[in-house]
Amino acid sequence: MSVFQIPDPAASSPILVTGGAGFIGSNFIRLWLARETAPVVNLDKLTYAGNLENFSDLTDRRLEFVRGDIGDVKLVKDLLARIRPRAILNFAAESHVDRSIHGPDDFIATNVVGTFRLLECARDYWQRLDAAEREAFRFLHVSTDEVYGTLAASDPAFSETNAFKPNSPYAASKAASDHLVRAWHHTYGLPVVTTNCSNNYGPYQFPEKLIPLMIHNALSGKPLPVYGDGMQVRDWLHVEDHCEAIRCVLAKGRLGETYNIGGNSEKANIDVVHTLCDILDTERPRADGNSYKEQIAFVKDRPGHDRRYAIDAAKMTGELGWTPKETFETGLLQTVRWYLANPTWTERVISGAYRDWIQKNYSAR
Repeated sequence: MSVFQIPDPAASSPILVTGGAGFIGSNFIRLWLARETAPVVNLDKLTYAGNLENFSDLTDRRLEFVRGDIGDVKLVKDLLARIRPRAILNFAAESHVDRSIHGPDDFIATNVVGTFRLLECARDYWQRLDAAEREAFRFLHVSTDEVYGTLAASDPAFSETNAFKPNSPYAASKAASDHLVRAWHHTYGLPVVTTNCSNNYGPYQFPEKLIPLMIHNALSGKPLPVYGDGMQVRDWLHVEDHCEAIRCVLAKGRLGETYNIGGNSEKANIDVVHTLCDILDTERPRADGNSYKEQIAFVKDRPGHDRRYAIDAAKMTGELGWTPKETFETGLLQTVRWYLANPTWTERVISGAYRDWIQKNYSAR
């Protein structure tokens, strides 16, 4: 276990964020520190997608980092006893479908077993609190729309009442974790809330996901690999809108409930890539004057690729008053400009292991 930047002990009770060095978790921590007074303890195993570079510009003494696994029961129990958080926000997860297809073991270990062990540690901690602290405590579990399976073009968007029909090892592992969280509430009374979000994009996203991968490959003069016919549809949610929604659920969400968070921006993958190319053609033109669209290369589709996801976020809006601020167009332009302005960040997170992974996943397609 390693620790830095111990928070001011005079500050209010902290929150514990697990997986906070990843894409969504790090954006949430940055937003929290900008909007809230309570300190944050970030517990992260620092696998390939966990990156402390995401905090390199922060000097806030309210942020503490602890390196460790949510499945390490002794570490988690000792940490909870030491920091006495008023909430646990579980972002920790293996989260890439392609990686889950090649190697599902890590997804079961972290997303299922790890969540179970974290829940048990949280239950033990919560039961030891005094009455007022027990009443205030929350366990917020961050999940995905992929637990619901796939939609046909004419199907209504996923609501919180949709049955789970996961189609990938990643989605199945997250569905299992969602069920565990629900069961720990209904069986043991643990005060939980769950969020299921659509496809996130924005700063600090590891460049194996569609948008940062396309930006990196475009600027590197490499092919832009698009699965199948590129007509898979996703609802795109800017990560800062997602993080604001999580703050809202933590503050006002009803215990035991699930809240779907979406960006109201359904787009086919090929349309996302075309829009990215258009933005890059303006913001960073190719030396030869041609469009980045020339680099698009259709590759063999991945196994079990869900055709469409869409989120109905009416419950978030109706109960909690949240709506996304960014349109896909404004959010994507901001995202591209961030990656153009921060090339060093991308280069530092792309290791030999990342290059080996890209070769493994795309070369045979």
